[in-house]
Amino acid sequence: MAQFDVFINPNPVTKRAIPYLLDIQTDLLNNLTTRVVIPLYTVAAMGKAAKFLNLQFSVKRTTVIMSTAEMAGVAVNSLGVKVCSLREHRNEIIAAIDFLVTGF
Repeated sequence: MAQFDVFINPNPVTKRAIPYLLDIQTDLLNNLTTRVVIPLYTVAAMGKAAKFLNLQFSVKRTTVIMSTAEMAGVAVNSLGVKVCSLREHRNEIIAAIDFLVTGF
């Protein structure tokens, strides 16, 4: 498990609107039993995205939007299968988190 990995959302209630979860937790804390994730919504489920805060990505040919304000801690064993990494978008993801916390 690594920072910026994307996992299938295993929750049958939410997976239609939120097909994926983005792990944003540093690899330095891999010994914890939880990971901090940000839900990745489908475009249809997200509605209007906020500039700088809600980034858009393509995951397995599905366009998804990162709902930064909904980041949460989840149990490692509750994450689904890893499907890809968004490591190449690290700077934008960190900037969105910074914007949520600091406002700039």
